[in-house]
Amino acid sequence: MKKEIIKTDVAVLGGGPGGIAAAVAAARQGAKTIIVERLGYLGGGMATGLPLLAFLDVKGRLVTGGIAQEIVDRLTEMGGSYGHRVCPFHNSTTIINPLYSRIVSFEMIKENNIQSLLHCEVIGTSVENGKLVSVTVMGKGTEIEIQAKVFIDATGDGDVAYLAGARYEKGQEGTGLMQPSTLMFDIGGVELERFFDYLEKHPEELPYGNGLNHIRQGYNADFFRESPNHVFFGLNALIARLRSEGKCPIDRDTVIYINQPITDHVAINTIRILNFDGSDVRDLSRGEMEGHLQILPLIKMLQENVPGFENCYLSSINPTIGVRETRRIVGKKMLRKEEVINAEIPSDSIGLGSYIIDIHNGEGNGTYIKTLDDPYGIPYGCTLAADIDGLMLSGRCISVDAVVFGSSRVMPTCMAVGQGVGVGAALAVKHGISPSDVDTDEIRSILLKQGAILSVE
Repeated sequence: MKKEIIKTDVAVLGGGPGGIAAAVAAARQGAKTIIVERLGYLGGGMATGLPLLAFLDVKGRLVTGGIAQEIVDRLTEMGGSYGHRVCPFHNSTTIINPLYSRIVSFEMIKENNIQSLLHCEVIGTSVENGKLVSVTVMGKGTEIEIQAKVFIDATGDGDVAYLAGARYEKGQEGTGLMQPSTLMFDIGGVELERFFDYLEKHPEELPYGNGLNHIRQGYNADFFRESPNHVFFGLNALIARLRSEGKCPIDRDTVIYINQPITDHVAINTIRILNFDGSDVRDLSRGEMEGHLQILPLIKMLQENVPGFENCYLSSINPTIGVRETRRIVGKKMLRKEEVINAEIPSDSIGLGSYIIDIHNGEGNGTYIKTLDDPYGIPYGCTLAADIDGLMLSGRCISVDAVVFGSSRVMPTCMAVGQGVGVGAALAVKHGISPSDVDTDEIRSILLKQGAILSVE
């Protein structure tokens, strides 16, 4: 087997939103940086058809800026986004073209002289005296040992931290139940105006129950008509009826589609793979198969029962299953639900979150939702692995409890945190110190100069 060694300042493992923001931020602070990704493209969730949710808080205030906003601006310039739009349900929606997001990701990596290594899986780590000194990846029969001064785990599942022996948590407290995964796919030939007419006549198809009565005035057919920048969540009554008749092919009580900046196309985020652990390769294998086999029955259900979808057709399937939740790595600090609900913004916060607490039932068809009145801060310590020196965290595997995770897992928040992590990693390299010893005031000062948002009026 061929073996190689790469030496660098900062190594980012994972090329999703949290990894891209971290890599770009580190490189812009002068750190020699490499980003490693197991797929053949960068972008992660941005390349799936998902929207960017909650750039704005429930009061319409912008809470995420910096690199995340730069990505949206670039997408908007090339016709790949409509920008931000207030949404009564999701705080705000930012629809993006998933294919363009890949291109923008590569542009930013290249512009900032970041080395990229694709088609590589993390297979091992080396820890000496409590410090992570190397990560080994493999691709196409080549084993590559990456030696870095700072490592950033942006794998989503916390694979690097897990292999290094870091402590972690999974699922809801007391049960370990994790949110279900989904397989996203796109359909074309959708006549949205006819669908909106149907919603106008059938408001029972919108999610006005389950503690969501506050959205009744704004989340309706007129809202969807006003702009292509929208996400639909509903068809509750239809699903309930079909389930009672034994004709429902999905394990959930709603249908979600994300309108795409592609004429007559929507992305479907509705399939649920229950009792699933995305960090287990056997569950991943089962989930990919189950997800694919649910697609045609779901399309048939839409064609036969939903006006405007009669002539819809399958246009694409995501290359991999979408995993909502696996490991959360225990950090120097852990952000807990009381702090989030109380909208606390500690003085060492490196990013803000504001998305609703959104917890999909991992063994049934419900979804728990709680609106947050104000944004909360994510402390720098939540990005520092408690047990392993030199290991930082970005994206959804940061140190938060299971309830907070229902909010912090969305992509704008992951990018906001990733930018702070990248700056912290570069400063650790610059000063020759551990990431744990970096002055958070220095990080925050740099972030503010870069357009990041760390407080709201």
